[in-house]
Amino acid sequence: MRFLAMLLALVVAGVALPPAFAFGQKKTAITDDGIYDQVRRKLADDADVKGAALDVSVHDGTVTLKGKVGSDRAKGKAEKLARKVRGVKKVDNQLVVSN
Repeated sequence: MRFLAMLLALVVAGVALPPAFAFGQKKTAITDDGIYDQVRRKLADDADVKGAALDVSVHDGTVTLKGKVGSDRAKGKAEKLARKVRGVKKVDNQLVVSN
């Protein structure tokens, strides 16, 4: 009898949970702060961009990049890296190439 009661409780709990939790998936909202952190990490880790000194801001999923890079290649790569971050809707690339 206890087994049936426990089984019934588990079935009811499974039905009561939202679908994301019922299948072991957890959906989280992507925030501007989260996007900022990911973009900064990608830019700083890239050998071409060397993005530690770049200014990054995020507003409603739009990433703005400012600062100086050493080549057109680095400018393009910085934009490409930022676009790949989950949640980014648009990239405003204001980077300046300075030799």
